[in-house]
Amino acid sequence: MAFVKRIALAPRAVRQLRRVRSVYVAGMLLSALVLLSYDDAAAGGRQSVIAGGFLVVFAGLLTLTAVQLWRHRRTEHCSTAKRLTRLSIGP
Repeated sequence: MAFVKRIALAPRAVRQLRRVRSVYVAGMLLSALVLLSYDDAAAGGRQSVIAGGFLVVFAGLLTLTAVQLWRHRRTEHCSTAKRLTRLSIGP
């Protein structure tokens, strides 16, 4: 991991990542509700597999978003982040 270059995200990208978190959480909740509503495995076999797939996808997207926001928070001290925040405050 020594070769990983930390790059600050643009303020617009950070705002979009923060907004999309709620969409991913809602998708996870809806997928979990659908998965729990199919209590009989024989009656809803394909539907439960699809709902489980959506649950895994939304959980993965939420995890990636959280990691990106966490990495951005760790790079706030770097010069790129300072330069980007100064540019976004402009006139």
